[in-house]
Amino acid sequence: MPADQVPADDERAAPSTGAVICADGLARPPWAASDPLLRDYYDTEWGMPVRGEQALYERISLEAFQAGLSWATILRKRPAFRKAFDDFDPEAVAAYTEADVERLLADPGIVRNRLKVRAAVTNARATLALRAEGGLDAFVWSFRPETTPAPRTMTEVPTRSPESAALAKALRRKGFAFVGPTTMFALMEAIGMVDTHLVGSHRRGTSGVWT
Repeated sequence: MPADQVPADDERAAPSTGAVICADGLARPPWAASDPLLRDYYDTEWGMPVRGEQALYERISLEAFQAGLSWATILRKRPAFRKAFDDFDPEAVAAYTEADVERLLADPGIVRNRLKVRAAVTNARATLALRAEGGLDAFVWSFRPETTPAPRTMTEVPTRSPESAALAKALRRKGFAFVGPTTMFALMEAIGMVDTHLVGSHRRGTSGVWT
């Protein structure tokens, strides 16, 4: 996950794991060690299983908006994104017109990038089309790998995988946009399809997906 976080003075790196021992005594990766918003997200959401069409459509959309930016930026704007995009209801977004696109581009609460806004609409329509083939949930989770990484340091955390490349290719074939292999690996991390929590982190293995 892209985030340039510097540990605070009362936090120290654990050299054996690459994790950071925070003031509360818990070990987290550097990106989740300092910013309270990122720390809470890491402790409660990141890496936990996400299922369901609407929830996965939202995650795909936000990962696309994150491209080239920090995740902290997207997380802080998430309430505004949800309001602007009708809580990422794919049926609602699929019906957006050019007037809606212009409305979104005038909204200072979100990332105002025309290509990304259009991709969100495109992906909503592609999500609806996937219902005829079992739905977005089953489609995305069918690319879950047989094994998961076990990184001890941040340098050992992959940024893509054969499965994320295959998922990206398959989604593009279904009409999705802004779903490259790196973006899809970030999605797989965030929704628990892979566990890239550092081995020394207090969150390692908490998803229940991987033992």
